[in-house]
Amino acid sequence: MMGAVKYLSAFIFLIVGYFSLVSEGVASFSLLILSFVLIPIVELALPENKTATRVNNETGYRLILLLAAPLYIALFVYFLVNFDLSQSGLTIAGHITTMGLLCGIYGINMAHELGHHKNKLDQFVAQLLLASSQYTHFFIEHNRGHHKRVGTPEDPATARRGESVYAFWIRVIRDSYKSAWNLEKERLKRKGKSWLHGSNDMLKYLLLQLGIIVSVGLIFGLYTMLAYLICSLIGIILLETVNYIEHYGLTRKKLNKVAYERVQDIHSWNSDHILGRLLLFELTRHSHHHENSSLIYPRLESKPAASHLPTGYPGMMLLSLVPSLWFKVMDSKLPS
Repeated sequence: MMGAVKYLSAFIFLIVGYFSLVSEGVASFSLLILSFVLIPIVELALPENKTATRVNNETGYRLILLLAAPLYIALFVYFLVNFDLSQSGLTIAGHITTMGLLCGIYGINMAHELGHHKNKLDQFVAQLLLASSQYTHFFIEHNRGHHKRVGTPEDPATARRGESVYAFWIRVIRDSYKSAWNLEKERLKRKGKSWLHGSNDMLKYLLLQLGIIVSVGLIFGLYTMLAYLICSLIGIILLETVNYIEHYGLTRKKLNKVAYERVQDIHSWNSDHILGRLLLFELTRHSHHHENSSLIYPRLESKPAASHLPTGYPGMMLLSLVPSLWFKVMDSKLPS
């Protein structure tokens, strides 16, 4: 249990997020400043940490995620209840940005971790969290699509060499949604069922997400609903920017007309920077995650043969926003 304590540091996003939501003016951007100013600076200064976590019992690590989930939902509700157009434009922008970041960090990233667990409760919580960010199809596409097709042209979440993050956002959001529908249709077809069958998870997700949007609109008003949708979009873009940096330009060799080489460590960009490791639940040790996606986050290890990023995820996300600099730094690191 003591080994899990260090991952409580991820709660800093919840604490600073709450401070941002109750603050006005520049202070309402505190979570943004922490995430994309302070953390990148610290990660540039600190050396990487390649040590592995010794895990004797997984219960404590799992409980951290299940505790963070209701706290995130509480902040989500607090945002909706207290959204106020009478505040300054700066404050409104700060609150929307903060909630959007929380949607990405907890509504999607933490849901990603829970969604890989075999426990049905964890998977249920993962889907609810994803629904809060209007991205529940990720549960299908990521688990049944991305992990099978990573590093191939068939994978929407693998960024192509020379593809800007802006072009990637459009392609991945569009194609991952289409892919999730196709995967679910294929699953039902194998069972001899129509895509309109009640067991179609994509239909369930669609109704759930529409229900959330309509409920927010009816209870809190049109402007709060629009603010919520912007928050969801920020969370989605945050996730897809992470996807962009995790596999940019890394491709698997095609062995024949239908088969590719197996997924290897070199097919994911990794980072062993300690802040990113702890705050993002070891997401940055991405190669090991693709090697065994059922491993709970503290069991993920550094992979020496993996493709390594020059700094942590937040810094690389900022770099990706300037395509010319991104290509200059990253294309030279790609296999020739």
